Amino acid sequence: MAYAYWKSGKIDDHAVFDLFFRTSPFQGEFTIFAGLEECLKFLDSFHYSDTDIEYLKHALPQGIEDEFFEYLGQLTAKDVTLYAIEEGSVVFPRVPLIKVAGPLIIVQLLETTLLTLVNYASLMATNAARYRMVAGKHIHLLEFGLRRAQGPDGGLSASKYSYIGEQNVKLLMEEDRKKLCDVIPACETFVWPNRYVAP
Repeated sequence: MAYAYWKSGKIDDHAVFDLFFRTSPFQGEFTIFAGLEECLKFLDSFHYSDTDIEYLKHALPQGIEDEFFEYLGQLTAKDVTLYAIEEGSVVFPRVPLIKVAGPLIIVQLLETTLLTLVNYASLMATNAARYRMVAGKHIHLLEFGLRRAQGPDGGLSASKYSYIGEQNVKLLMEEDRKKLCDVIPACETFVWPNRYVAP
């Protein structure tokens, strides 16, 4: 799609898209919006490295002009504006969570990653909020995301989004605790998985 926009001279056309969801997870009535911080970090650091460009040259069909790859190598999200609801807010289906505005080619390239960052984060935060509602405010909930997640980043992000979703106790390994110590309170690691501790 990006090549088609470039080839037809539409790279400077302005576009706006809304990021929203159609139904709440777990057959629920609401969702906790999360993932905004990661979206902002992604926008701030978006670019194609030389390695990325070399990969694209081999992955895309032959005959694509070198100028297109040079254009991609210079592409950043500096001309993109993002508007969003506050992270941690209760949100509802079909209500825009994020509005992204900027050059057509770049907002199209950003769309899938932004959806991924928000979908996973909001799912985790909503699940944690549902546990909190069932447990009540006086029961300590323990989150074992680091033990079950796919990779270290998956575990850390699961812990973070569970916290956003109102769980009040996090289990972090000592080395991971340092990464989130300003954000999430931690307690010692328990041996028994899925253990709930009453006050």
